[in-house]
This record gives sequence, structure tokens and C-alpha cells, in this order.
Amino acid sequence: MTRPYAPGKFPRITPCGESALAVEFAPVISAGVNDRVHALAKNLAADPVPGIVETVPAYSSLLVYFDLRRVRFGKLRGLLRRRITQTTEGSVPARTLFFIPVCYGGEFAEDLGEVASHTGLGPGEIIRRHTAPRYRIFMLGFLPGFPYLGGLDPRLETPRRKTPRTAVPRGAVGIGGNQTGIYPLASPGGWQLIGRTPVRPYDSRREEPVLYKTGDFIAFFPIDPGEYAEIEKQVEAGVYEVRREAYAPPPEEGLPWE
Repeated sequence: MTRPYAPGKFPRITPCGESALAVEFAPVISAGVNDRVHALAKNLAADPVPGIVETVPAYSSLLVYFDLRRVRFGKLRGLLRRRITQTTEGSVPARTLFFIPVCYGGEFAEDLGEVASHTGLGPGEIIRRHTAPRYRIFMLGFLPGFPYLGGLDPRLETPRRKTPRTAVPRGAVGIGGNQTGIYPLASPGGWQLIGRTPVRPYDSRREEPVLYKTGDFIAFFPIDPGEYAEIEKQVEAGVYEVRREAYAPPPEEGLPWE
């Protein structure tokens, strides 16, 4: 964002068409602001407001869809303002850390050379740096289960491809600017591909098709082609279990709860 963050002007609630509104917490991307988004979403899920149809968390805002026949914008805005005051750091939902295997070599890493050329880092160092962080899922979008992950090592930042591919394979792991993510389905895409996971972030066979939620965390770990093939067989058979554990991210200084 180019405009400065003026805390006194936020949170603010603005209309988005006739039957939706956005609760904007700040014009910045930060873990603390994202925590506020999820705290409000949790509050509304635990104690639903009549007329709200759905909430969609994003980086720094919560989109709220509502039924005009049951509640009007003005009344809902007042209700949401009161709910915002009820949220605290303790309101943030519990987090889960998912460990995702990635094969970073050969045919699975079509753009690893491009990332190496741009960053000046060797492939081994790129893999080491990419697997080091615990990435926060700031939001899901573009495709069902596509995670926009924050926490990429700044040395790995690489611009998107000048010409997007018309077909990116399911499970491709890419870098786009200062973000990294996983393509959950085959689709067009312009991110730099550095690996692929045999895990399916989106699988319609599961009771919950999307593996994770916004606010959860992902850690990548490297596997070789043989391990990829074995995990892929288990995934196809529906017997592979992604390792996961409860996770408490380190606190961020200056959380905007005031």
C-alpha cells in the first residue's frame, strides 16, 4: 500500500454491492491485522448474527455477505462494530501447522533455474530457504484451496513470469513476488514453479475438501522423486495422512488490538 496507515480511521465498514460489506482493519499486510480478521470471523461463527450468510477472510479485511430480507446495511454495520470491540488476542482461533512434502528437482521444478538466476542463489540454497519458514495462510483464493502464504525469505522474492503458462499441474509449488503457494488444481498460472507436492490441498473425496483454513500454517519439507511416487500412490488410494500439529505462532510486536 502506498497510503500511510492511519489507525484512527480503522476499522472501517464499507458496502460491497447491495448484499455484502467489508470490514477493513488496516491498509497493510501483517500477522497482527490478519489475526483481527480471523478473530472477528470466529466471533461471528460462534454467535451468528441473523441475516449473515457467509464471511470470507482476506489479508486485512473480512467480507460479510448478508440477506437483505433479514437485515439492512445500517443495522448490520452497528452490530459488527459492537462485535469488533468484543474481539481480543484471546479470540484468535486455534492454529494448525501442516507439513507438506515437496519434490524440488527435475521436471517438478521448471523455474528453479530462473529463480536461481534472479536471486543469485544455488538450487540447494533456494530449497533450504524455502523449507525453513512456517508460512501463514493469509487467505485462500484464485482456486479452491490455493493458499496465499506469507513469510517467504526476502532473498527468494522473484517476479511472476512475463508470460503465464496456460497449464500448471496440480500440486505445483511456486513463487510470485514475495509470496509462495500451491496450485491445488491444474490451471493457468504465472508463478515461478520450483517444486511439486503429491498432496492434494483440494480433494472432493474428503468430507472437508480443502485441507487447511485461512490462519493455519504450512511447513514444506523436501522429498526425492521416489518418495514423491510412493506418496502419490498413497494419496490416490486415499490412505496418505498429512502430518499436522497444533501451532502457536510467535507473537508480533505492536499487535493492533487497541
